[in-house]
Amino acid sequence: MVEDEENMKASCCEEALEENEPRRGGFCDFLCTPIYWFKMLAKETHWSFVFGVLAVYGISQGLGGAFSRVGTEYYMKDVQKVQPSESQIYQGIISIPWLVKPLWGILTDVLPVLGYRRRPYFILAGLLGVVSMLLLSLHENLHLVFALLSLTAGSAGVAIADVTIDACVAQNSNIHPLLAPDMQSLCALSSSIGGLVGFSISGIFVHLIGPKGVFGLLTIPAGLVLSVGLLLDEPLMANFSYREVNQKFVDAGKAMWTTLKFPDVWRPCLYMYLSFALSVNIHEGMFYWYTDSKGGPSFSQETIGFIFSVGSVGSLLGAILYQNVLKDYPFKDLLFWSQLLFGLSGILDLIMVLRLNLKFGIPDYVFIVIDESVSRMIGNLKWMPLLVLSSKLCPRGIEGTFFALLMSIDNVGLLSSSWGGGLLLHLLDVTRTKFDNLWLAIILRSILRVSPLCLIFLVPRGDPNASVLPSEILGTEERTESAEDEKNIELVSLVNSVDGK
Repeated sequence: MVEDEENMKASCCEEALEENEPRRGGFCDFLCTPIYWFKMLAKETHWSFVFGVLAVYGISQGLGGAFSRVGTEYYMKDVQKVQPSESQIYQGIISIPWLVKPLWGILTDVLPVLGYRRRPYFILAGLLGVVSMLLLSLHENLHLVFALLSLTAGSAGVAIADVTIDACVAQNSNIHPLLAPDMQSLCALSSSIGGLVGFSISGIFVHLIGPKGVFGLLTIPAGLVLSVGLLLDEPLMANFSYREVNQKFVDAGKAMWTTLKFPDVWRPCLYMYLSFALSVNIHEGMFYWYTDSKGGPSFSQETIGFIFSVGSVGSLLGAILYQNVLKDYPFKDLLFWSQLLFGLSGILDLIMVLRLNLKFGIPDYVFIVIDESVSRMIGNLKWMPLLVLSSKLCPRGIEGTFFALLMSIDNVGLLSSSWGGGLLLHLLDVTRTKFDNLWLAIILRSILRVSPLCLIFLVPRGDPNASVLPSEILGTEERTESAEDEKNIELVSLVNSVDGK
């Protein structure tokens, strides 16, 4: 039965690909292939899902994330006037809503609003973004505490939208397993292209209207997220009993704990956390040095935006390389080489901080283009297989919750990395105007980036196109599938059947 079903799904996907195959060759084929790819995804998953991915990943996280990053950097440096180590800590505080992604995931899975599990949360995310960004842009002298609260609220809006669209991606990955890499590629490509456009123009807007004006513009991506909640195609859950919500929260916790107890699940999760946590982030120290007029290259706001846009080009190249060349390689092999190259890429920062590039006759703006593009491309090559692996670890019925848990583990790692980097900058006395020990921070960061290679044995080596879930959970899913419609799987039945093993 399972093989027949998989064959049917595979044949459906192949038919869709054949129907949407471009009939021309050469340059027309090159131009039309992305269009037919979008058309195929829209046909298989529904156009509103593709629109949601583009709005959340492309506009909100890509374009909006670029504006938010550059605007927040200059807001902390020029408006609030904090030290780089402090800014590093504050960036971690702003990211806290991403640490509680399982909460948003549980809400989207077990607490429908007016009969819908996804749409209301997109609306809530959009409203949070609009209100918080308006407050930051319109208030003249906002205290640092309230500024952090507003930035955190805006981050919460983006996080809620992210976990909700991730639930949709994970659900569609289970329904169309052969399209899972394509859906992750759509997410990565949307984010990279949006980031490229955003970073290209963000520095110009910061220069023209200031950081607070940029925050005002960020109400537009938040409004688009709200529109996703109004347009998303989602079946109505009739006769939902809200009295069962408390029990379903307990059941969700049981389901996640039951799944995490399997070595095939917790071992990759542990690797994901450590690979991020050990790669300490000293970006704020580098940013302050980039813009310093004495010890650094004194890049302008427009140049900073251009540098980040080059990084988006690198991310885009990484996504294209993964989609077209690397997606069928085993997870362990990809993660080994990407982690190794990620550590070695730190040498480029060291060369620039020691001003060795000038001794070789390479101008700062040329070398930073090479540095940023290479680093971001390798970072995305490391990130994409982790995303695909995470989507394949999600049991049916709690896709949003469990994918959010996995992404939360990653974000706890990123928070540890950010705060660890802030502590490192503080211990080495890297300040707004003092960068004597920045080179040492870069060396220590590079060493720590390579250290996760000792833990690569935690990652499964299997075929990335096959399921990596333990057979016990797969057996549970088969029984659950036969009992209920695939689009409306009850969490309770999943948990009960797992507990009954």
